[in-house]
Amino acid sequence: MITVDALREIPIFAPLPESALTYLAGAVEDIRLSPGEYFAHEGDERALFVVIEGGAEITKVINGEERVIGRRRPGHFFGEVPMTLSTPFPASGRAGVASRVIKLDAAVFYTLAAAAPSVPARVAGLARAYLDSLQEMAAEQPATLVRVVGPRRDAGTHALVGFLTRNQVAFDRVTLDEPSADGHPVLETAGTRLVDPPMRAVAELVGLDVEPASARYDLVILGAGPAGLTAAVNGAAEGLTTVVIEGLAPGGQAGTSTRIENYTGFPFGISGDDLASRALKQAKRLGAEIVVTRTVTAIEPRGDRSRITLDGGTVLEASMAVIATGVAWRTLPVAGIERFLGSGVYYGAARSDSSLAQGADVCIVGAGNSAGQAALFFSRHARSVTILVRGPSLATSMSRYLIDQIVANDGIRVAVGSQITGFHGGAGLEAIDVHDADTGRTERRDAAVVFVMIGADAATGWLPPAIARDAHGFIVTGPDAADTPQWTAPRRPFALETSAPGVFAVGDVRSGSVKRVAAGVGEGGMAVAFAHAYLALPR
Repeated sequence: MITVDALREIPIFAPLPESALTYLAGAVEDIRLSPGEYFAHEGDERALFVVIEGGAEITKVINGEERVIGRRRPGHFFGEVPMTLSTPFPASGRAGVASRVIKLDAAVFYTLAAAAPSVPARVAGLARAYLDSLQEMAAEQPATLVRVVGPRRDAGTHALVGFLTRNQVAFDRVTLDEPSADGHPVLETAGTRLVDPPMRAVAELVGLDVEPASARYDLVILGAGPAGLTAAVNGAAEGLTTVVIEGLAPGGQAGTSTRIENYTGFPFGISGDDLASRALKQAKRLGAEIVVTRTVTAIEPRGDRSRITLDGGTVLEASMAVIATGVAWRTLPVAGIERFLGSGVYYGAARSDSSLAQGADVCIVGAGNSAGQAALFFSRHARSVTILVRGPSLATSMSRYLIDQIVANDGIRVAVGSQITGFHGGAGLEAIDVHDADTGRTERRDAAVVFVMIGADAATGWLPPAIARDAHGFIVTGPDAADTPQWTAPRRPFALETSAPGVFAVGDVRSGSVKRVAAGVGEGGMAVAFAHAYLALPR
């Protein structure tokens, strides 16, 4: 607990009467920090921090990079903008060296302000100066070195834009009104121009890792969705040599979610790509390798190590493997749909797809939370949004909070008992046939963009027989794995362990898992806890 004498040494508090200092000493939080430890994050609720010892760094993510935008010495404070404007923190604060800070929450600050008006006056003055500096930084243009050129609703352009966006690569986009005779999409850098490049070539050109740095790891994670990235964060933090193998880009299906409203700790929601971006940065900072555009073709459990083969023949050995490959979007069984995939019809939907919806008639097929979130997001961009629901209502599969928001949104129409039976158009989608189960009639409707979100299935056919699956292809773990013929070890499997000792499954790919982001994150952390227990077993 800080003393009155220590507070009196801080210039802003020095003129205060003894009674105000005594109140303050008993009301503030006295926080001691290690170098690099954060005391405030961008978006946190308002508070005022004062540096007592050491020094603080003020950081902000600008153009995808965390930059130090200011420093605070003893006697200086941070939080003047939130306190003055009653807003969340516009930047983050961390200890540059071993430090000590005190925290005044809003109630303490305003109680103090009533007794000593000089305090809020001083804070407001500094807030104005700080906002001026933030305005200058906001005007900075991203120094992008990558440019994508292609038509707006072209399948290849859509795939390339999505790949770069989800891999956190900054780029400029040039949208063509008409397809180029030279081919598209075009990826340009300072010295290279690629036409319709494969994603691995794109990854190599922009500096992403496509090859593992080693042949042996403590922990190999297959899949970079929320569960896989959480396992990577925890594994790397615990000192395990960790690599994540991802076929496309981090985030998994959750990375394409336009908004996740029920994830704990984000009171105003968070988009899937934002969540994936934070987890990716965290995993890399802690030392995990993230390898993209590589698929696993085989996994062979071999006693105390697993042998993992990647496409192209690269072989990794792992003391422990975690399968976090998630699920694959269920396809819409309508004749002719393949012709419009990527040029009007899309499986899943992400915030980066907002340009597709701009001014268009958008149709969303599905009745789950992902469909509801997408409808709300695209209603801000599209001319019209229609949700097609095969069943009688949204209530059986969508959360109530989403249904209420959809009902209150005049830009969204819900068509129950409806399904698509045909697609029409030239170079891109122009119209769809919709069958109404109640009337038995089929109507042709204008629709330039259709997002399909009708559930997902396990894609585990590549796994060896040693890893048991249920009737739907999901991987069995724990007690269920113990009951399979494949489990022959003299011990019971750990809760997330498959029928192959040392191979774990987490997230949506696991049989019996709760198909929610928070559940996958929890399982990713649990897997690493079991990893230590597994690695400690006698060999």
